[in-house]
Amino acid sequence: MNTNPPGHAGVKILALALGLAIGACGPRGADRVATQDHTAPGEANALAALNASPRHGEMVDVPRPGGGAPIRTWVVYPERPDKAGVVIVVHEIYGLSDWIRSVGDALAREGFIAVVPDLVSGLGPGGGGTESAPTRDDVVKLVRGLSPEETASRLATVRDYALKLPAANGRWGSVGFCWGGGVSFVLAASVPAPQAAVVFYGVTPDSATLLLVTAPVEGHYGGDDARVDATIPAAKAALSAHGRHYESYVYPGAGHGFLRAQDERNGANARAAREAWPRAVSFLKRHLD
Repeated sequence: MNTNPPGHAGVKILALALGLAIGACGPRGADRVATQDHTAPGEANALAALNASPRHGEMVDVPRPGGGAPIRTWVVYPERPDKAGVVIVVHEIYGLSDWIRSVGDALAREGFIAVVPDLVSGLGPGGGGTESAPTRDDVVKLVRGLSPEETASRLATVRDYALKLPAANGRWGSVGFCWGGGVSFVLAASVPAPQAAVVFYGVTPDSATLLLVTAPVEGHYGGDDARVDATIPAAKAALSAHGRHYESYVYPGAGHGFLRAQDERNGANARAAREAWPRAVSFLKRHLD
């Protein structure tokens, strides 16, 4: 593989929502359907998928308007002649891993510009990010230490950068996983709002944030993930009452983190991944192409 400041009001609203919505999450072309026989790889196959990819991916440093350490961001471009929609990929509580980068590559395969920021850039040892943390547990501590305000500001900075890319068509969406799934749901209530938000096993925001949701949302959940699944009815009730679009899918036998942990739970996670990924891609294409 080849390797303007955000609006203050919008960042403030997003920060308030993030503080309430993500604190509970912890470790645990023209065709509108995803490419046949493809899904995002599981963690075991992530690095091999990245090494075999023909797409152009590069690590860039996105400068922050107020200065300080830039946001290290993995950007992967699709192979298409026209401009493409941007998908901001919000990592799990495990940071900018090989797996989350492979998810970005899989999205680029489907025609999107995938933008995958390391939201703990500059916060690790020696001013590094995910790559500087000695262990995965240390990465978890860094992600947990992010304040809602800092998370909102960093995402707004990356969004503004991504939408100015020459290959971008001006439309953007988000997809997030676990901790990042909760963040992606909150982004549906941000200003400016995305054209679509995909949630993989992320908790539903609080009722006040749900009132602010304007973007279409699609959620994918493991059937054996009772902690997160218990928050789905609130989203259905609130968003339906206000005429907002919310689709949710629960996959029997699958656990939390099923897209990454595809080799677990006697095939249930892999089955869920094969069903969920094409749905998510189709949803994003409907709104971003």
